[in-house]
Amino acid sequence: MMKKLTLAILMTLTPMVYASSDHAADEGKIVGDAEAGKAKSMVCASCHGTDGNKALMPEYPKLGGQHTSYLDGQMHQFKSGVRNNAIMLGQVAALSDQDIADLSAYFSSQAVTVGGASEDLVGQGQAIYLSGVAAKGIPACISCHGPQGLGNPTAQYPLLSGQNAAYTVKQLKDYQSGERIGDAETNNQQIMIDIAKKLSEAEMTAVAEYVSGLH
Repeated sequence: MMKKLTLAILMTLTPMVYASSDHAADEGKIVGDAEAGKAKSMVCASCHGTDGNKALMPEYPKLGGQHTSYLDGQMHQFKSGVRNNAIMLGQVAALSDQDIADLSAYFSSQAVTVGGASEDLVGQGQAIYLSGVAAKGIPACISCHGPQGLGNPTAQYPLLSGQNAAYTVKQLKDYQSGERIGDAETNNQQIMIDIAKKLSEAEMTAVAEYVSGLH
């Protein structure tokens, strides 16, 4: 049985600034109401848990503490069909922009719960996260997602800290296969597509295990 290890990283490894929550909304954007979002989240809870941290299946993401900008953007991608997922399309198809903003605000306001990382894989995962794989032209994950996996809400780089490892692996495979392609508004997805195409399945699994315990 794999022994679980919870991790912490010093924040002196990069000069970039990272944040675990969003600040003021951009001018003209719809502002979400977390309390209204809580009332609208009952259907979401069946798959993601009441606070977004108890996913029904490990391939489903944790939502608690994720940036409002990222949650909002991804729900709009599901709604438009840019991000292809039949289950999510069915859930968001009838949502208004205000509904999406409210749900994003609610789940973002919830605490992040940290998982565990497999001790057998954490060394390899840590090396990829902190330094990349130079021989394959793979950049360090830390450069966009930060030393604690908190991401960057302004750039819509998601929070990775505590994310379900199986979900992270699934997303990397979807980027690699072209199943997840994103939209033209940002180049974030293209960055991930380029990286994922260079990762082996073993490397994906190792880095996913690492971030599941990162905080």
